Amino acid sequence: MLQLLTFLVEKLSLLCKFKLFVPSYSDQDRERHVHRERTQPPLRRGDLLEVPRTLFTHYGIYLGDNKVAHLIPDILLALTNDEKIISSVITNKRLILGCMYKCATVRVDTLENFAYGSKILVNRMDKMMKNHVFPNEEVAKRAEKLMGAIPYSLLWNNCEHFVTYCRYGSAVSRQTEKFCECLKSIIRDQRSVIVTVFLGMISILCFGIVPSTTLLSILIPFTLWMAG
Repeated sequence: MLQLLTFLVEKLSLLCKFKLFVPSYSDQDRERHVHRERTQPPLRRGDLLEVPRTLFTHYGIYLGDNKVAHLIPDILLALTNDEKIISSVITNKRLILGCMYKCATVRVDTLENFAYGSKILVNRMDKMMKNHVFPNEEVAKRAEKLMGAIPYSLLWNNCEHFVTYCRYGSAVSRQTEKFCECLKSIIRDQRSVIVTVFLGMISILCFGIVPSTTLLSILIPFTLWMAG
């Protein structure tokens, strides 16, 4: 039992490194952020912006005039065509439901709304990417051409894929790569099977022997065992 608990803590600590949701910030936090930004060098049109969030990093392309183009999931795109409603700041609920429905748009927001109270990092990815960096004006124009609704996938077509395509010509996501490596390490660890069986037995005891619970309790350990 102690070994199982140790294993769970170990894997949860790995998963916690990956960011999935957006925190809420007060107006006071936003004011402090705006003050910090005023002390930084001025942004150039075509700059790649990063905003660290609670469980992930959000990316955008600066278009000048305090505007940022970014790919963001939004459930309202599937429910209404009212531009006034859609243009309002995206809430956590809209974002999460948009991820689930795979509905998103490349939209333009103010720098303050894009940052949402967080620190902005500028062109940090230039040092990590092997690809040639396009001229800033070309980066901005590539972002503007993609404006509007776009297919979304949290792992395969997210905001990081959007900005890397615009700035480097190749859509990649380091966050996705790290997440997949973490999942592979869990699958390769045979203890995952034991933990999954243990959790499956608990779920059966709690919910009874029903098709939905029993089937998952059998298929998931078998899949992990085969993959390992």
